[in-house]
Amino acid sequence: MSDLAAPGFPEEEVRHRARAGAAAAFPPPGEYGGVLFGAEGGGGERRSADRARDPLDALRITPPVFMPQRLARLIELGREPDYRDVELTTLLGGFTSSLPVYVSALGSTRAAGGDLGLALSRQAGALGIPMVIGENVVPVNGYGRLGEAADRALLGRLRAYAEELPDGRGGVAVQQSTEDADAEVWNLVYSDPAALPLLESGRLAFELKIGQGAKPGLGGMTVLDAEAAARLGDRYGIDDVFGDGRVLRSSTPGTFTAEILRQQVRLMRNNFPRARVWVKLHPGRDVAEAARVAAEAGADAVTVDGAEGGTGWAPGAFPAQVGLPLAECLRRLAAAGPPPCLLVSGRMWEGGRAVKSLALGARAVGLGRAALLATAEDPRAGLVRFTECLALELCLLISALGKYAPAALDRDDVWSPEFPGIHVDG
Repeated sequence: MSDLAAPGFPEEEVRHRARAGAAAAFPPPGEYGGVLFGAEGGGGERRSADRARDPLDALRITPPVFMPQRLARLIELGREPDYRDVELTTLLGGFTSSLPVYVSALGSTRAAGGDLGLALSRQAGALGIPMVIGENVVPVNGYGRLGEAADRALLGRLRAYAEELPDGRGGVAVQQSTEDADAEVWNLVYSDPAALPLLESGRLAFELKIGQGAKPGLGGMTVLDAEAAARLGDRYGIDDVFGDGRVLRSSTPGTFTAEILRQQVRLMRNNFPRARVWVKLHPGRDVAEAARVAAEAGADAVTVDGAEGGTGWAPGAFPAQVGLPLAECLRRLAAAGPPPCLLVSGRMWEGGRAVKSLALGARAVGLGRAALLATAEDPRAGLVRFTECLALELCLLISALGKYAPAALDRDDVWSPEFPGIHVDG
């Protein structure tokens, strides 16, 4: 899958990190002594354009002069602390993660299936970061018990992840949409002996999908050939919009009100008492109210996709024009009081954007396109090296703020004159 592409996403930067690892957090060492670096850093015109378009990228991270938490760390250690003293281990959604990072939902799309999906699962497991298995995998590719292709079935991803998982770290969240509910996906996983080690160690979650950032208000979409369309036509909406033998396959988005969401979460807790409960929201204008309802009903984590989130397939008008930017979602959630465990995603690929999201109330950030691209660049270790670079950036940035854990970040750590409600007084 080295030909996997992500237009509009910093693909080359991600691939470079997948090759170079932590060294990619810095300019090329051969330029030392011969190049004077300024405010742009890496990325040049592309970074400037990204900041102009995206309010989260436009924020500045603002270290203080006086750092009482650094003093406390100094006293604790008996020496001057540095970035290597930052502890990135994070509790999120009932799991312990090695980083404030998880792998976002990757469903039945072709890009996330086959060998690439298994390679990503193995690397995420080895890293000890949680992973979400997205919607429609079972209705489209099967569960994996009855002769379905193991590389595309849900059970294949689950096993690949669990086989690499270190003790006490990580966890799997299995997403369910309307069609997944018809296929009884959660019942299959909850009763499967292969999932028992995750269940008994408290590392299995079920995620109720209400929407996603790249196409708010719509269900999952893929492109099928005629053979697959004939096989799946009784489960999904099929629309011959392309005129070349391929068809559009659409999931139903599901119908929710506050009371329906409340009862769904309660039903999940009642029917699957040993599994964690996650809820995924699209960037709707009432995202803060929906997050509040989910948290009060008992969700262990609420995931919010910003409009910058990626997808395998969507109408062109949606990523460009539909949904709130992640920065605005974070602002509204902060104003209303964010859920105890807020997970966010949307164009995450480097430490600065992640730290800003954490400072604005998120517990962890999700890697979607970045995780796929890094794995495609090197199926054996691309995601591992990419994450090493991200971890180093997180340590450097958090330490520069005079803090030594992601949970210590707060709104005073970011500033922008163009973003109401985020700038620091004085």
